[in-house]
Amino acid sequence: MTVVIGIIAVLVDRVFGDPKKWTHPVIWIGRLIAFLEKHWNKGNVRKYKGFFAVVVTVLTTGFVVGGIVWFSYTVHWAIGIAIEVILISLALAQKSLEEAAMLVYRALEQQDFKEAREKLGWIVGRDTEHLDESEIVRGVVETVSENTSDGVTAPLFYALLFGATGAWVYKAINTLDSMIAYKNERYHDFGFVAAKLDDVANFIPSRITGFLLLIGTKSVVQQRLTYRFAQWIGDARKHPSPNSGYLEAATAVQLGIRLGGENVYGGKKSFRAYMGQLVFEMHRGHIVQSIQHMYIVTFYFLVVVGGIIIAISSTWS
Repeated sequence: MTVVIGIIAVLVDRVFGDPKKWTHPVIWIGRLIAFLEKHWNKGNVRKYKGFFAVVVTVLTTGFVVGGIVWFSYTVHWAIGIAIEVILISLALAQKSLEEAAMLVYRALEQQDFKEAREKLGWIVGRDTEHLDESEIVRGVVETVSENTSDGVTAPLFYALLFGATGAWVYKAINTLDSMIAYKNERYHDFGFVAAKLDDVANFIPSRITGFLLLIGTKSVVQQRLTYRFAQWIGDARKHPSPNSGYLEAATAVQLGIRLGGENVYGGKKSFRAYMGQLVFEMHRGHIVQSIQHMYIVTFYFLVVVGGIIIAISSTWS
């Protein structure tokens, strides 16, 4: 049943996206994390305090969502299914990711680079004020690629396994990572457990998603799959994140572009290893292609992972 609910939730998110007139549940999780960080991220033993912040956030999210789902099913099975569909669709970010990327794309189409840089700044952490078109496109493509797993297939993976509760426990972990898992003086200890837990939670979904992107989308470069597979694995390991590289490297290989390079954060330059070979110069059309990849991979992810879960469930039953 979770597979069917997951499929419906994907379609709901694809059509309607996130609600625009009320606070998204991620905001509530973020407020809890901010409250815990404000009161606990000080003094000694910050690593242990960060561990308890993770426990409180994850358990609170799990109990709240699980309670809502349980109560809904006690009222009526149809209401339970409807509530799970809504909750899972809210955990997915297909349409919102497309909308954010297309804001940049349309600005580039109109040659409004100031607007494009501003809209890019909404979805990336790097400084965008002085980027040219190719660098703006790179920022969007890298973000769409990474969030194809973080924002779509990873929460879907846990939804297929554990329903809405699984999807939102993952979202809590991912939100913790995005808010407190920074390698700086303030968060180095407090965010340590959050960062490691996010790495573990994304380990399987990121690799499945990257592999499906590699074999399920059309490569614009005439190279054998075995060659592209080897390049994908090799480039993915260059990424500072143990998981994000598997998405960005797959995108770079399939589109014949080169991702990575120099970024600026708060005025400080940072170099990320290159991924992919520079067959084609970056252009705004690659934004559209990365969005298409997201939808294609989500479909294959549903088929493959959902099919495996159904097969295992049938065998056990």
